[in-house]
Amino acid sequence: MIIEALKALLVGIVEGITEWLPISSTGHMILVDEFVKLQVSDDFLAMFLVVIQIGAILAVLILYFHKLNPFSPRKTQEEKRSTWRLWGMVAVGCIPAAIVGFALDDWVNEHFYNKVTVAVALIAYGVVFIVLERRNRRRLREAEAALAAPRGRHARSSRGDAADEAEAQLFRITDVGDIDWKTALKIGCFQVLAIIPGTSRSGSTIIGGMLCGCSRTAAAEFTFFLAIPIMFGWGLVKCVKFFAAGLAMTSVEVVVLVVGIVSAFAMSVVAIKFLMGYIKKNDFTAFGWYRIVVGVLVLAYFAFESMGMLP
Repeated sequence: MIIEALKALLVGIVEGITEWLPISSTGHMILVDEFVKLQVSDDFLAMFLVVIQIGAILAVLILYFHKLNPFSPRKTQEEKRSTWRLWGMVAVGCIPAAIVGFALDDWVNEHFYNKVTVAVALIAYGVVFIVLERRNRRRLREAEAALAAPRGRHARSSRGDAADEAEAQLFRITDVGDIDWKTALKIGCFQVLAIIPGTSRSGSTIIGGMLCGCSRTAAAEFTFFLAIPIMFGWGLVKCVKFFAAGLAMTSVEVVVLVVGIVSAFAMSVVAIKFLMGYIKKNDFTAFGWYRIVVGVLVLAYFAFESMGMLP
């Protein structure tokens, strides 16, 4: 049991780190399972890999409790209305993923939960991140140059002011509370792409948010909030299917589940704080390259394995 608990601890750490970074938690979980085999039933493992995400969601609820709490006595009536509006945006953004996820969950599990799909998705979305951020940097330079150009009496004296205004033009939504209904629905449609393992739910919604005019911080925060109903709902569905099939967890599986959820929670707190601090000064290019490198290594590893070149 101790060995399985340690394995679950590792899986939870991977889940907590990768759930919020745009590098695909499900993809990494599938890859970890190739090397760290939990001694549990296949049915439990399928449920565990989803339910463990509850720990990650609890981290969001705790870190953003005040911002997400519409009943806070420290908020004015206007702030409470804004909080309810934010929850409305989250609900709208979850509609596409809820519809597609419930309809295609079993089919996707059967056809796409494999190492090749994960590797290809890692590489493809890594390329998207790099291309998108290069486009953003080019557009920022062009806008900054135009704003900083001498204009007689109105010439800008501060390059920093020009840079700030250029970024404001590129990202019209700099606060998650400014997201409108249409934008929320658009971002929700991007979240549907995460049904394919290796894609990354956070990666899909962050890309969608930035393409819709959200700043990196606004897109990341909205991604965190969108995950709350989606992941709780998905976890509930998996639990219902597990127990509805007349299955039960062994004592080892109970320990694995608890350790996995707790470790996912702890690492999620660290990962969320890291990401929000990182993107205030950096873009997502590094994550794009990481995805490509991991995807290529995975394809190479399993190619060599299939040829019998690995022990």
